[in-house]
Amino acid sequence: MNAELAIRARGLSKDFGSLRAVDRLDLDVPRASIYGFLGPNGSGKSTTIRMLCGLLTPSEGSASVLGVDVPGDSGNLKPRIGYMTQKFSLFGDMTVFENLQFIAEIYSIPASRRAARIDEVLEHYDLVEQRGQFAGTMSGGQKQRLALGCAVIHKPELLLLDEPTSAVDPQSRRDFWANLFRLAQAGTTILVSTHYMDEAERCHRLAILDHGAKVADGAPGDLQRSTGMNIIEVLADDPYHAQTAISTMPAVASVTQLGIRLRVLIPETIPDALDQVQAVLADHGISADTRLSGASLEDVFVAVTLGPEERAE
Repeated sequence: MNAELAIRARGLSKDFGSLRAVDRLDLDVPRASIYGFLGPNGSGKSTTIRMLCGLLTPSEGSASVLGVDVPGDSGNLKPRIGYMTQKFSLFGDMTVFENLQFIAEIYSIPASRRAARIDEVLEHYDLVEQRGQFAGTMSGGQKQRLALGCAVIHKPELLLLDEPTSAVDPQSRRDFWANLFRLAQAGTTILVSTHYMDEAERCHRLAILDHGAKVADGAPGDLQRSTGMNIIEVLADDPYHAQTAISTMPAVASVTQLGIRLRVLIPETIPDALDQVQAVLADHGISADTRLSGASLEDVFVAVTLGPEERAE
């Protein structure tokens, strides 16, 4: 495997009976970076992560993680990775300290260094005051910080995070990402799945998954510059009727209402897209301001997951 890559997968697939959950996935994850999986529930994010850490056997394809073939040699891989799920696998009837101590023992951290490492994690993840608190009584944000502390207590080279912020408030999400950036800066490679657009924008690189297949891959900024779509923003006094009118246009790939604004996606191959939108609104007697806009990551997601024949609801 390329020494600069933490993960390399080729043709990785997973079938559950007649259902193909992951479909011929190619993946290159650089070391010491945050690589994101963006996609809705059922898009194959969790299944891919479980294959990469050796919990599931691929139906087809191959993967190398930190130079180790999976699932064949996954036993040698497990001490080098950390894994955190959205359910926060904690022992609610044990204290914060006892949870960390138990995980430290599982990872065979020497007894001579165990106490110091636990104290370091408590300090780093702002859990000193909760040291003796039962994990089951903690807030969502505190449980998240403890789960992250447990996942990195053995200082893994690779951290796999499966939608780790889905059950916490926005401030806890921001604090969590600050911790991820610190870990990446220190050399940890992070693979994180999410369905939040703002989180996906924070990743160094990003893969968008849809129905088990990778439909886009690249730095968020690069993806936003290459949607292949004209993005037209419409500010209308009556956005509902404006959306209804625009949806009649054969060229429209998507039209979405965001507050009082509409985001309209029309393929770049369609000439004078802005003029066409303005003409349709005028024909329906709808007053609106229209302008071309830069793509958001949500626009990218829509562009790569909707066929040109599909229309907004």
